[in-house]
Amino acid sequence: MIRKAKAAALTALCCTVAGTGLLAGTGATLAHANSSTPAATSQAASSTTAPAASFTGTKKIDVDGRAVNVSCSGRPGRGEPVVMLLHGGGDSLEKMAGLQKRLAAKDRVCSYDRLGAGASDQPPGPQTIADSGEVLTAVLDHVAGDSPVVLAGHSLGGLLAARYAPDHRDRVDGVVLMDATSPTQSADVVREIPETATGPAAEMRDQFLAIAGGGNPERLTLPDGDVRCAGDIPVEILRHGQRYLAEVPEYGPGLERAWTAGQHKWRALSPDSHVTAVRDSGHYIYLDAPALTAKTIHHVTKTA
Repeated sequence: MIRKAKAAALTALCCTVAGTGLLAGTGATLAHANSSTPAATSQAASSTTAPAASFTGTKKIDVDGRAVNVSCSGRPGRGEPVVMLLHGGGDSLEKMAGLQKRLAAKDRVCSYDRLGAGASDQPPGPQTIADSGEVLTAVLDHVAGDSPVVLAGHSLGGLLAARYAPDHRDRVDGVVLMDATSPTQSADVVREIPETATGPAAEMRDQFLAIAGGGNPERLTLPDGDVRCAGDIPVEILRHGQRYLAEVPEYGPGLERAWTAGQHKWRALSPDSHVTAVRDSGHYIYLDAPALTAKTIHHVTKTA
């Protein structure tokens, strides 16, 4: 039980660390099996000059000399936003393929592997959130053109979406956060798990701080920061309903409270924001409650 609690907590706190090697030996499965990838795959590389909605399937585009793996599905509606899915840390666009397929029945929806993830190239060096945002801008230029977008991010992807939106009000018309990493996650972990802690909690604390400092596949540093307003746009925040963080010995209840508080901090993104606890859902809300997740994203696109 302790190992499973530690693994589940790290999956959330560390923005999903499957594949980093830090959880070797925990004996726990961190992620659901990958959904099937979108149909009609094309591996041909392309420039970023193609018009919006110019392809369906998966291909690689060039962003400053690095290949970025991008997937798009569905037909664009006139004047309607393009949905961009952002996967969690340690995952790839394949993880969100089932959600993408479901959304594509009504919306134009795309996803991409960030540098250091999935089938995209490795980053040239350590990355900041601003660096990751520049890659996202290049991808949006390619798949959405001048069309507005709705960002829907899970875990680390949610944090990146929430950091990106305030600086791109002219483009981002809505945001959906799926158990997004808290804007004060490092401070929360340090506060709830003191340096004097021992055992699994202490290991979890050290591993999280290492990952937040750039020890992750994307080499991305994750500093805490204030939540800035992205304008009067619809923002839906979905948080897990299963209290699995509370299972961490001794410090679990505090971690669970801090996580919930972190989700509510994201409400400062917009005066039109709402937090929903998804019943019986773990960290992977879009896999545990796919219909509800898709309905929420579709609602935001229509509201936007």
